Amino acid sequence: MKFPRPYHLFVVDDDFSQRARLCAYLEKYGLLITQMKTGEEMLLRIHRVRPDLIVLNAVLPNMSGLCACRELRADGDRIPIILLNDHGDDIERVLALETGADDCLSEPYTSRELLARVRAVLRRASSAPGGLWDSNVPIQIGDYEFNVARRSLIRGKDVRILKTVEFSMLAELTVNAGISVSRERLRAVSHGRDQAISLRAVDATVVRLRKLLEPNPGAPRYIQTVRGHGYVFIKNEQKGWHERST
Repeated sequence: MKFPRPYHLFVVDDDFSQRARLCAYLEKYGLLITQMKTGEEMLLRIHRVRPDLIVLNAVLPNMSGLCACRELRADGDRIPIILLNDHGDDIERVLALETGADDCLSEPYTSRELLARVRAVLRRASSAPGGLWDSNVPIQIGDYEFNVARRSLIRGKDVRILKTVEFSMLAELTVNAGISVSRERLRAVSHGRDQAISLRAVDATVVRLRKLLEPNPGAPRYIQTVRGHGYVFIKNEQKGWHERST
């Protein structure tokens, strides 16, 4: 069963064949994957592109996965992390969890088991306060409530069911509130990997959402343009957006 939206994962492993095998398997379930070989590369990329989850090999050249995990947590970053370990003893697992990993998977493991762990970690992260996406808690956007479970915008007795493309795009923007989301990313979550879809289709969908949500679509308050990159959703209580993007 595919995920409710195309979550973005970093898969960090210097073993090309293992990395390619895992990524090919995870992509079959609708996940967007960015591959990289080192912990240093991951730490650099994460300031420009924010994933929903990181699958990180504990044993990497130069900077180990444990060190990379520790550095992220030291910066206060709570992105979910699954550490992959070559050793199956309890000491290694405890060390991984104490370092800040959300889960630890030891050899031998199957791609199916990793997928199950990814689902579980994303589910926990989504249900946590301020988590990725709690579908039971409506998101207030001006006078509207964005009801994720019902895929609709609600204002009093007025209920507007969103089209799939509109829902996917608004969900991606709201789950990244205050963070700039690229047009390419919005195209991916709403249209999959179909490169034939123009980025102008993203702009057209944003125009439709603004007409629904904004008191003045010409001067948007909630879905703002980030010139040269994409769009950002600003919550009712927020005044601006962060210099971080996906």
